[in-house]
Amino acid sequence: MARPGAALPLLLVVVGACCARLAAAVHLSALGRTLIVEASPKAGQVLHAGEDTITVTWHLNASASSVGYKALEVTLCYAPASQEDRGWRKANDDLSKDKACQFRIARHAYAGGQGTLRYRVARDVPTASYHVRAYALDASGAPVGYGQTAPAYYFHVAGVSGVHASLRVAAAVLSAFSIAALAFFVVVEKRRKDE
Repeated sequence: MARPGAALPLLLVVVGACCARLAAAVHLSALGRTLIVEASPKAGQVLHAGEDTITVTWHLNASASSVGYKALEVTLCYAPASQEDRGWRKANDDLSKDKACQFRIARHAYAGGQGTLRYRVARDVPTASYHVRAYALDASGAPVGYGQTAPAYYFHVAGVSGVHASLRVAAAVLSAFSIAALAFFVVVEKRRKDE
């Protein structure tokens, strides 16, 4: 039988780990909007996944300091209209729980106050409305500042459906064959019963 006080150290370790994780959580509302981010698509423009490219430009906000910035991470985020009724795309102020920014465009060392990159929209990006967000990261990889194109404008991506015309033709032919085979066997069975 366990001693009554034996579980107390384990409980303290678990509570300490939970509190440390809560203290380490980064909230978007607590970050400064230290970067100004611009993207090449115009508001409402439709890009095609796997074909079109986005040019992302960022520079440091005039009132911000880049002290402690070691890296920059640029992501593609779902617009609020594309998050409605889709829990797997919901934005959350706690960045560890945020599901709106699922597509990393780039991550590289921070090399000064401005930069530009080109990104070909990946084939696995689904059809939706998006905006671009950039995070300034410290040495530990934690976000310490950000900038985004929202809410100024959102652009649309037409995703690859994965269904080609040849696949549709094959499905139609096989469906027609299955109906013909069913009709044939029904007629054969009926003739056997009549004999």
